[in-house]
Amino acid sequence: MSTDLQKTDRTTISRHDERGSYDREVAYAILDEGLVAHVGLDTGNGVMVIPMTYARLGDDLILHGAVASRWLGSFEKGRPVSVCVTLLDGLVLAQSAFSHSMNYRSVVAFGVARVITDAATKGAAFKALLDHLIPGRWEDSRQPDKKETDATTVLAMPIDEASVKIRSGPPKDAARDLELPYWTGVIPLRLSAGTAIPDPQMKEQRTIPDYAVAYSRSAQSRD
Repeated sequence: MSTDLQKTDRTTISRHDERGSYDREVAYAILDEGLVAHVGLDTGNGVMVIPMTYARLGDDLILHGAVASRWLGSFEKGRPVSVCVTLLDGLVLAQSAFSHSMNYRSVVAFGVARVITDAATKGAAFKALLDHLIPGRWEDSRQPDKKETDATTVLAMPIDEASVKIRSGPPKDAARDLELPYWTGVIPLRLSAGTAIPDPQMKEQRTIPDYAVAYSRSAQSRD
């Protein structure tokens, strides 16, 4: 598969195109660090957008939900969807109110999502979903049984028609505002984990796993 993502009318960045990228590796790094995807689906009565957990399995984006879900039941023959994942890295404070911004990394992808029916692929998708949330947890938990897998619809969407948009760095004030007396700069933001809290229903005291003690969503900690 090509290194570059497919550039189409839907993925071409027109506003601040200097922030855009179609590099597949950059997109995958953002997707691998994120936790929540906003999935858009045209229902015929308007567009429905749903926040969902997800994972990347090779060149596919994996989504899942209950078989009883009405909207997931409509994917038997495949349906077009849009998926957006955004990482917020900081608040940008400029001299003028108009020039305030955010530092972020985002991926917007379009494609036809299809139901995974092959048992082996579905099992790999379950593993990808759990290890995306907590790397290493799949091998440290009970695997899903047939009843659980049968009750879950798993979708795969090729990551091909997509674009990346990134804003980083300090404020970009107009020249006329640079002499104003206000503080300017960036307030960095990141998702941080607190101390793991043991489940009170555990039958005995157990050592907290290293992946829970040192949990982080940063790219470096997940390499």
